[in-house]
Amino acid sequence: MKKISLILAVLALALAASAKGKQEMQGTIISESSVACGSQANGKKKTTQLMCQEYVIRAGTTEYHVRQEKEEHKEMLPINAPVELTINKDKMKFKVNGKSYEMLIVSEAAAPAAAPTPSTPPAAPTKP
Repeated sequence: MKKISLILAVLALALAASAKGKQEMQGTIISESSVACGSQANGKKKTTQLMCQEYVIRAGTTEYHVRQEKEEHKEMLPINAPVELTINKDKMKFKVNGKSYEMLIVSEAAAPAAAPTPSTPPAAPTKP
């Protein structure tokens, strides 16, 4: 009986941990850029540089840089679009305008702090 209780407790902890790793978050696509992501040999001496779209998605105080893992989505995603996302290990699944995508997280960083807004406008320069 103790073994069954122990197994059930371990299973409950494992389910709680996996649910925690897949929390749904809200974010925004901040930017898109084309980056080199490999090369393809076209013959003995010719190679072609491959380009991938890399998106920056801000969720809370973190910015995630994501790229398509496979070349199946060639369409451009809209900038400043809200996204619903989940992260599992090194992959991000998200929805933009009702369409689902899965991309590889290549890096993450703290989002820059918002620039403070001045309470008074700067003084006009004086002429000597």
